Amino acid sequence: MHDLNDMVFFAEVVDRGGFAPAGRSLGVPKSRLSRRISELEARLGVRLLQRTTRKLSLTEAGEIYHRHCIAVREEAEAANEAVARVQSEPRGTVRVTCPVNLAQTTLGPILPRFIAAHPQVRLEMQVTNRVVDLVQEGVDVALRVRFNPDDSGSLVVKNLGRTSFVLVASPELLERVGTPVSPEDLHRVPTVAMSALDGRTSWPLAGPGGSDFELQHRPVYTADDLLMLKLAVLQGTGMTALPDYMCIDEVRRGLLRPVLPGWAPSSMQVLAVFPSRRGMVPAVRRFLDFLGENIFSERIVAQAA
Repeated sequence: MHDLNDMVFFAEVVDRGGFAPAGRSLGVPKSRLSRRISELEARLGVRLLQRTTRKLSLTEAGEIYHRHCIAVREEAEAANEAVARVQSEPRGTVRVTCPVNLAQTTLGPILPRFIAAHPQVRLEMQVTNRVVDLVQEGVDVALRVRFNPDDSGSLVVKNLGRTSFVLVASPELLERVGTPVSPEDLHRVPTVAMSALDGRTSWPLAGPGGSDFELQHRPVYTADDLLMLKLAVLQGTGMTALPDYMCIDEVRRGLLRPVLPGWAPSSMQVLAVFPSRRGMVPAVRRFLDFLGENIFSERIVAQAA
């Protein structure tokens, strides 16, 4: 029988697009991988890869063989998972990426509870707004905030819930300019926003009974970071739209006030994406379950003044 490791090596080289990234994933020197694949081709009596200086491509025989290699690898992962499931508690390392604002305002406060409940699990968090390639970088779970999950490609997607946006302002600002009672009244409230083209921007708002209103405005301050905008709103600089998870505490404490409850921008989905359900170790599965149960345990319920 051929060495089954060679089938795994071949699948990794193809899936990761080259010997160098496959070597980093497997912890095997690039030169050794190249030699093993060449020996594999010699044993099979057929070329599996077309090698150029820029990229690798599969031959027809390589495509067929690659499908079988994937099946072998997945069965091996499934076997390891079956063994791991007999353990009494999850263990091992879970590598996670998360956008900065979501990490600082929502994930940060709840993760210590997960760690305390699962002492054999080690979390490695990468807090970044960069879109991470999970397969290339060896990440187990990536959290993403999207209007829809269509851009997640072939990754498996778990919807953790929707985050609502809330129009908020400081009580002092609303006392100064007056509290809006209709969408048209919003024009008299100064705003801060993520961006503005030629000094102007707009917020499409959805209201009760399917009504809508587009607020055209000229922000007094723009910043491409939601935390910067929240700090400006707390100081009374202007009104803005924030995800509810970013301002729930300030609303509860009275530092921020929802403006025109019932009117808000479209909500977004918070997604957990991961490479495959097969081979998912218990620690990753338990982490995903924990997020689903806890990430949105508190929500803003805006009440009219």
